[in-house]
Amino acid sequence: MISRYTDHSANERTYLAWIRTAIAVMAFGFLIEKFNLFMEYLGHSTGDAARFRASAWVELVGLGLLVIGCLIIAGSTARFFYYRRAIDANESIGYGGVASAALAALLGLLGLLLLGYVARQLFS
Repeated sequence: MISRYTDHSANERTYLAWIRTAIAVMAFGFLIEKFNLFMEYLGHSTGDAARFRASAWVELVGLGLLVIGCLIIAGSTARFFYYRRAIDANESIGYGGVASAALAALLGLLGLLLLGYVARQLFS
């Protein structure tokens, strides 16, 4: 039997939840990129390319989500191995940290950028 099995399995479940979140963030970024291509195609097929013109903001948001997804995977992997060693060593460690706060701030900033983009599209 693995020593402290419940702690290790909880750590692994948390890691898999972060990976699932990263895949969802990356899929959303990919969807935004593909939707942008759909809008360009729609503009060309209707003859009104100016109305359905692709925005540089959409490109940046899609790429940003892909990058954030990769950062989530890297950070969650580092976190998984850090907590795995801590569980095996029976250390008492703090929870959270700078990386969690930075990721939350980055996702919040991305949400504000998306909100600004949608508001600009609605009121222009």
